[in-house]
Amino acid sequence: MTSLHETALVWLRDDLRLDDNPALTAAAALGLPLTVVYVLDEESAGIRPLGGATRWWLHHSLQALSSALEARGSRLVLRRGPAGQVIKEVAAQTGAAHLFWNRRYGQPERNIDAALKAWAGESGLEASSFQANLLFEPWTVRTGSGGPYKVFTPFWRACLAGQEVRDPLEPPAVIPGPPQPGRLQAGDDLDNWRLLPSSPDWSGGLAATWTPGEEGAHHRLDDFLDGPAGEYGTGRNLPGTEGTSRLSPHLRFGEISPFRVWHGIRRRYPQKVPADVGIFRSELGWREFCWQLLYNNPELATRNYRPEFDRFAWQQPGRSELEAWQQGRTGYPLVDAGMRQLWQTGWMHNRVRMAAASFLVKNLLTDWRVGEEWFWNTLVDADAASNPANWQWVAGSGADASPYYRIFNPVTQSKKFDAGGRFLREFVPELADLDNKSIHEPWKTGVPDYPEPLVELPESRERALAAYQQLKDG
Repeated sequence: MTSLHETALVWLRDDLRLDDNPALTAAAALGLPLTVVYVLDEESAGIRPLGGATRWWLHHSLQALSSALEARGSRLVLRRGPAGQVIKEVAAQTGAAHLFWNRRYGQPERNIDAALKAWAGESGLEASSFQANLLFEPWTVRTGSGGPYKVFTPFWRACLAGQEVRDPLEPPAVIPGPPQPGRLQAGDDLDNWRLLPSSPDWSGGLAATWTPGEEGAHHRLDDFLDGPAGEYGTGRNLPGTEGTSRLSPHLRFGEISPFRVWHGIRRRYPQKVPADVGIFRSELGWREFCWQLLYNNPELATRNYRPEFDRFAWQQPGRSELEAWQQGRTGYPLVDAGMRQLWQTGWMHNRVRMAAASFLVKNLLTDWRVGEEWFWNTLVDADAASNPANWQWVAGSGADASPYYRIFNPVTQSKKFDAGGRFLREFVPELADLDNKSIHEPWKTGVPDYPEPLVELPESRERALAAYQQLKDG
């Protein structure tokens, strides 16, 4: 039984959606006055501040969520500060007897949530948490010996052989409004958070490329299933075509749930999932694997997963070398096109991400953490698990790592996957007039205003192999 004077509080985090939101659904089902709150927490211990691109996305995602709630007679309350403290304050102001959230998996976030749940129990509040943003929670997928998986393929095989993926929840039919005015202090104004860039505003390309928010996420899924999904196995490797889902930033902010994506595929292919679509589904599995890695290795973004890499002889990059990589002026068109795509759109094609990361880590022998930090600041889909896990994969220091001798040759890669130079011409326009052969190796022709190669590929490859061999030999 609930009291007529009780209220409920749902705290949204990386789950900025109404659809398939278990915490919101459970809170709304009580029929009590409901406060929906988002807290911008940049102060709690261990919380990693957002990068510039994700701050831009968050602003627009919160705008979209606020509008969706208002259309249903509710509203979004914005607060800023240490989340544990802020949630206690909001609960006290609203007289909340019930507190709901969807679970998070990074250690600092789990510490906050555990402390809040303990406080709620001591204070007479009912605190409930839910699985919403991972298909398989990290502690539920274990090896035969009870430990975490270190290799993706058996991890994903165990996931698929285990529990059935639950059906997604429909959005609540009714979302009760917050308590009567006066019980809750006014929330923050989103514009005052200054999440958007200014002086200069570099976000024009992001705005032209993306539609943050739940509606944009569902359109992305539908467009993908209607088109590229059927040839994903091939198309995902071709940066000059629309061959990927581009769902990653929507999943990162929880504007669409992985359960909705999973069952969207099953509804589209009720009899048998085609091989190409199965490859895409395994990419959802890689996301799950990355989160399991972070769950079991909280310092994934700052410490080598393989401790032997603490002895690796990284070279300190010169400022001009690092800036050349960041700005897409290495002299290698595929790397440069990818880095410029990243700066313009906040996103980079995955095949090109691997090539650009390999060039920094192996051809320039730069510590993977330097690249991880740059991507954290410039990617709209940068999350705490996938970003460091993928950088460590390329460096060879991570779980299921790329073999040390795998060094992506950006010329070979562009010839194979962008043979006609479509991607190169789009993002490196100074090469647009070169023929389909010369565009991959412009230094052989000479192009005004385009730099000579930053390093020679054969020599830098041999240097990297020697450094890795030295590590291997101890």
